[in-house]
Amino acid sequence: MKHYLSVNDIDSLPDWVEEAINLKKDPYQFEDLGKRKTLCLLFFNNSLRTRLSTQKAAMNLGMEVMVMNFGNEGWALEYGDGTIMDQGTSEHIKEAAQVVSQYCDIVAIRAFAGLVDQAKDEAEEVINGFAKYASIPVVNMESSVGHPLQALADAITLVENKTKERPKVVLSWAPHPKALPHAVANSFVQMMKLQDAEFVITHPKGYELNPDITEGCHIEHNQQKALENADFVYVKNWSSYSDYGKVVSKDLNWTMTEEKLGKAKFMHCLPVRRNVVVEDAVLDGNQSLVAEQAKNRIYSAQIVLKKILEQNK
Repeated sequence: MKHYLSVNDIDSLPDWVEEAINLKKDPYQFEDLGKRKTLCLLFFNNSLRTRLSTQKAAMNLGMEVMVMNFGNEGWALEYGDGTIMDQGTSEHIKEAAQVVSQYCDIVAIRAFAGLVDQAKDEAEEVINGFAKYASIPVVNMESSVGHPLQALADAITLVENKTKERPKVVLSWAPHPKALPHAVANSFVQMMKLQDAEFVITHPKGYELNPDITEGCHIEHNQQKALENADFVYVKNWSSYSDYGKVVSKDLNWTMTEEKLGKAKFMHCLPVRRNVVVEDAVLDGNQSLVAEQAKNRIYSAQIVLKKILEQNK
C-alpha cells in the first residue's frame, strides 16, 4: 500500500480494525516510528475533525506536521496536460507535487467535489494528480468521491459497539438545505461491503448513489421498513447523483427521530444540522455514537500512517 486513497486499499478490514483498537489502549506505543518524519496536510476545503484528528494521529506516532490551507494560501493549481496557462491558474500540479515531496514524507489531502461537473469530480484531479506526480505516499482526507478515513473510523465504531456477530446496519438519507457530496456515503457503502452485516440503504427515489458503488446492496425506498430491527442507523445527506449535484427533495419526513431510531445506535460523521438531519433528542441521547466516531478518527488516521511508515522504513 503506497497510498491510502480508498477503502479498497485496505487489505484486511478486520485486521486493521483490531490493530486500531489496540492502538487506542496505548496511542504512544509507536511514537518512535515517525521520529524525524514529516506529514504535510493540504486543505482545499474546510475541516475540523479531519484536520485535528490527523494531526493528533501523526503526533502520536512522533511525526512533525505541516498544514497549508490551499484555498487562501496557495497558488491556484492547473491539472491538465498541455495546458496553456494564460488564465487564472499559476502553478501546475506537476511542480507542486514534486516540491511537496521534497519537504515531507507523507502528504494528506482534502479536496471536495464541486458538484457541477460530474466527470471532473469523478476524475479526482487533485488527489489523483498528487498520487501521480508526488514521489511520496498520499492519504485521502476526503476527496470528490470518497472519505476513507471516516469509513475506517466508522468500521472501528461498529466493531466496538456491536452486540451480535451480524448486526443490521442502515444507511439512511436525510434532508439538508444544501447540496452535499457523495463521498461519505460512498466510502461507507464500500466499507460495509467488507463487513459481515445485514446492510440496507434507504433514501427517496431520485437519490440513488453511483450504481457501480451500490451494486449488490439492498436498497429500500420505504424508510420505516428499512429501519425495522436495525442495530445501527447511519444518517447522512447527499445530493442527487443522476441529476448531478441537485437537491431534488428536502422532505423533512426523512429527519431521524427517537421514534424512528427505536433501539438502534445512531451514527453520523459530523458536522450535522440539528433538527433538520436529526432531532436534538437523538443527538443528545445515550444511543448516539457521534462523539465516539469522532474520537475514532484519530485511530483510523493513525493506523493508516503507521502502515505507511512501516512500509517505508
